Amino acid sequence: MNNIYDELRAALHSIWHRRWLALAVAWAVCLLGWLVVAMVPNTYESNARLYVQLDDALSEVTGVGVGNRKRDIDRVQQTLTSAVNLEKVIRSTAVGEEITSPKQMEAAVLGLAKKIKVENVKDNLFEIKAQFGDGSRSDAENAKIAQDITQKLIDIFREENLAGNRGEMTQSLDFMNQQLADRQKELEAAEQKRLAFEASHPELIQGGASALQRLEASRSELRGIDADLAAAQSALAAINGQLAGTPQTLPGIGPQGGARGALAEAQAMLSGLRSRGLTENHPDVIAARNQVNALKAAAGSEGGADGIPNPAYSSLQSIKAERQANVQSLMARRAAIQSDISRVTGMQVNNPELAGEQQRINRDYDVLKQQYDKLLQDREELRLRGQVETEHNAVKFEVIDPPTTPRAPVAPNRPLLLVAVLVLGVGAGVAAAFAIGQLRSTFATTAKLERVTGLPVLGAISQTLTDSARALRKRRMKQFYMASAALGGIFVLLLVAEMIQVSMVA
Repeated sequence: MNNIYDELRAALHSIWHRRWLALAVAWAVCLLGWLVVAMVPNTYESNARLYVQLDDALSEVTGVGVGNRKRDIDRVQQTLTSAVNLEKVIRSTAVGEEITSPKQMEAAVLGLAKKIKVENVKDNLFEIKAQFGDGSRSDAENAKIAQDITQKLIDIFREENLAGNRGEMTQSLDFMNQQLADRQKELEAAEQKRLAFEASHPELIQGGASALQRLEASRSELRGIDADLAAAQSALAAINGQLAGTPQTLPGIGPQGGARGALAEAQAMLSGLRSRGLTENHPDVIAARNQVNALKAAAGSEGGADGIPNPAYSSLQSIKAERQANVQSLMARRAAIQSDISRVTGMQVNNPELAGEQQRINRDYDVLKQQYDKLLQDREELRLRGQVETEHNAVKFEVIDPPTTPRAPVAPNRPLLLVAVLVLGVGAGVAAAFAIGQLRSTFATTAKLERVTGLPVLGAISQTLTDSARALRKRRMKQFYMASAALGGIFVLLLVAEMIQVSMVA
């Protein structure tokens, strides 16, 4: 602990002994540092906030959705600081007054790009920040230029979104019109080729339809007729089943009814069960059928008068005749269609080259027609979309905070830099005095001398000054304090000057 204390005393003694050297170094470092700080221009920042409304019902209907508009705004946000837009900003503000060559413009664009920020604070809220600082201009001019840059960026932001797509939309429409004109010429040529082929081979064309089209239509119609024929045959089989279980005549009914009357009732009951869709294996049908068989024997032995015509049987006969006619009609229609299919197929077999050429011509025409219709639909949608974007703007801008007028510089923090230079200068002076003391082979205390030599130190002789020497030392101390105070005074003057300069801008 004593060694540390002795070392500290020796260091302080060495520094104090060379205090003029320390002060000179502090002056040199501070003057140089303050000069550098004074040469750094003040940078002023201007801020602005924009609100962008994306919701619009008409735009949604015509395909200009919120997602598309949002992508456009993101694109503008990313390209707002492009070289082209920054060159517009420079030429429209005081920044471009002294620019006379492309090289100077390129350097100015690169420097300005580092000082501009466009941030998306929230979903629809954008913030634009612009900084500017030029040592050849006054602080008031730098603040005004920063505000002008921000205002120009807002104008570009609006122009890019309001009118940026108009030129692109016009070019797109011109391209679509050119494509439509080319497709129309190709379609007309294909149509003339098809008409010429049909005029040369009328046997392949019937009713305005080609052989392939007729063949496909006939096959489709044949499939429908087969389904209808199967249903009609099924209905005919069902009515035949009902007729088989229905008697043609009803027996005469005596006083008691007799076996013939009971048989008629049993047969009517059996017909009713079958008409309800019950199968022959159903218990009720089996019981009714057994009862009918038993009553038939009794009615046969009973004899008696002839029966009367059964109206149910007559009605079923008329239904059967109608269904038979329907089946015959469907079968005749099926035969006619099969004959037509066979004829067309035989024509294709006999003339395969003509059939193939006809198919190729029709296929080319259909492809060109589909392409033309699709292009026409796309052109109309694009035209409507362009009218919505130009005449009914889907994006609405609102400047929430206009570009602010900077009152104080954002950089550099000059008071802090001045303090840092002062501390650095004083530290450099102390370090220089201490280093020189370490290089000199002197001893500030007897303890250090005894420790280095290993010999005991019996005593030390203090310095004795005359009156003139004391007066000289006192005068030099005053000069040292005055020089130190002058250094502090210059520091204070620089702080005051900075405050005055900032207040003049405000």
